[in-house]
Amino acid sequence: MRNRFWHRGLAAPFRPRLLAIYSKKPPFWRARKAFIAINTVAICLILPAHAQSHLPTLGESGDLTTSAERRLGDRIIRELYRDPDYIDDPVIADYVQGIWQPLMEAARVRGELSAELDERFAWEILLGRDRTVNAFALPGGYLGVHLGLVGVVTTRDELASVLAHELSHVTQRHISRLITQQSKQTPLLLGALVLGALAASKNPGATQALVVGGQALAMQNQLNFSRDMEREADRIGYGLMAPAGFSPLGFVSMFDKLQQANRLNDNGSWPYLRSHPLTSERMADMQSRHPPAANPGQATGVTSLEHAMVAARARVLSNPGVDTLRQWIQEPQGIGFAAQPPQRRAAALYASALGAQQLRDTAGARSAVQKLETLAQADPAALRLVRLLRAEIELAAGDASMAQAAMLEAKGTGLGATTRRPELLLRTRILLQAGQASAAVSSLQTWVANHPKDASAWQLLAAVWQAQGQGLRAVRAEAEAHAARYDYAAAVDRFKAGQDLARRGGAAADHIEASIIDTRLRATESLLREQAAER
Repeated sequence: MRNRFWHRGLAAPFRPRLLAIYSKKPPFWRARKAFIAINTVAICLILPAHAQSHLPTLGESGDLTTSAERRLGDRIIRELYRDPDYIDDPVIADYVQGIWQPLMEAARVRGELSAELDERFAWEILLGRDRTVNAFALPGGYLGVHLGLVGVVTTRDELASVLAHELSHVTQRHISRLITQQSKQTPLLLGALVLGALAASKNPGATQALVVGGQALAMQNQLNFSRDMEREADRIGYGLMAPAGFSPLGFVSMFDKLQQANRLNDNGSWPYLRSHPLTSERMADMQSRHPPAANPGQATGVTSLEHAMVAARARVLSNPGVDTLRQWIQEPQGIGFAAQPPQRRAAALYASALGAQQLRDTAGARSAVQKLETLAQADPAALRLVRLLRAEIELAAGDASMAQAAMLEAKGTGLGATTRRPELLLRTRILLQAGQASAAVSSLQTWVANHPKDASAWQLLAAVWQAQGQGLRAVRAEAEAHAARYDYAAAVDRFKAGQDLARRGGAAADHIEASIIDTRLRATESLLREQAAER
C-alpha cells in the first residue's frame, strides 16, 4: 500500500502524544520518512531532562527554540508536499487564505503573535485531498486542512473557528511546551522499561504490567496537559474571531457539529473530534462567552452562496468516487429541487457542473453552470466563482476562446482581477493552450517575485518560458519550483542542468540568466548541506 500522510483511519489508542502534536492529529502520519523525522526528536528526548518542573505559563517557549521548531516543520513539510493527497487548488486555497489572513492580522494586533514568530515561522496552509473532517498544526507555523473539513462546515465563521483554534496552538508554542512536558515523562517511562527488563526472566506477565502501567501513567499526564492546551487554544482563538471580522458564534456552531458527530458514535470520518475531545467544560466555556442574547447582530448562521460553492468544490475534489459523482450530477434533476433554498441549489449545481467536467461530460457541465450563473447573478462573489468554473470547463473541453471570454466576464464582476491567484493561474493555462504564452509572462514574473514560495506559479512560468523557446529560463523556473517545496536535491539538479545548458549555448547564451543560476545554485547547495546535516 502506498504511503499516505492524510490517513483516513483511527489511530491506535495509545499512540505517543508527541507524535500526535507533530501531526497535530494522530491519524495522519504513515510515511516512513516522516516517522524518522519525528522519532528522531522523540529519541533525543530520552536524554536527561533539563526542563523546569513547573507547567509553562501562557506562551512560554519551553526547550525548543523557534529556529529549531521551524527546521523541524520544514523536514515534515517536505514529505507532505510529496504526498499524492496534497492538493494545490487555487480556488479553495484562495478562499481559505481569505479567512486565514484576517485571523493572522487579528493575532498581531492583539499581541498573540509575536514579531519573532511572525518573522521566523512559515505560516503556510496545505490542503489535503481527504474526505475526513480534520485540521492540524505542525511545527514552524504550518497548518494542514482536509477538504473534508471545508466540505462539511456550513458557514465561513465555522471554518474560521477551526483555523483560529489551530493558529492559537502555534502562537502559544504548544508544540514546544509539549516537548518540555514529554521530557518530564521520560524518566518514568525509562524506569518502567528497566524494571520490566529486570523482571523479564522471572515473570513475563509482570514485565508487561510494569511497562504498560508506566506508559499509561505517562500518557495520562500528557493527556491532561493536552486538554489544557485545547482549552487555551479555544480561548485565544475565540478572542480572534470578532477582530478578524467573523462571528464568535462560529465556535459554538462548530462545537454543535462535533457534539452531533459524537452522539452518532463517530464513524471514523471525524478525526478532529478524536484529537480534540469534546468535553462539557470546553462547550460550556464557549457558550458562556457568547450567550444567545449577546450581540444577536453578529449571529450570521446563514450559508452564503460563495461558501456553498467552495464547500461543494471541496467535496468533489476529495475524490468521492464515480458513483457519488454521478449522484451529484443527477441531483439538480430531482423532484422538488427548485423548492430548495438557494444555497442548497447553488451547491448542487456547482457539484453537478464540476463532477460532469471531471467525468468528461462537457455538455452536462455547461448546462449545469449556465443554471448556476442565473442563480448567482445578484451575488458578485458567487458569480466570480461560477465564471471561473465556466472557464475551467471550457479549458478542459479545449475551447480556449470560450475560456478567455469567461475569464473576462469574471474580471467584470469586480472581484476577478487577474492579480488574484486563481485568475492568474487559470488565465496563464488558457493563454498557453491558445498559443499566447508571451501575454502571461509579465504578470507571472511579478507574482513569483512577490510570492517566491509559490511552486505552482513557478511551474507554470517554466511552461510559459518553454513555450517561448527560452529553455534556460524554463530550467531555472523548474528549479525554483522544487526549492519552493524544500526539495533542494531536485532543485540543485535542475540548476546544474541550467549551468550545462548555458555552457552549451556559447556566446549566444543568456549570461544574466546564467549568473542568476550560478548564484541560486550556491545558495541551494548550502541549504541542501544543512538539510543533510539534520538527518
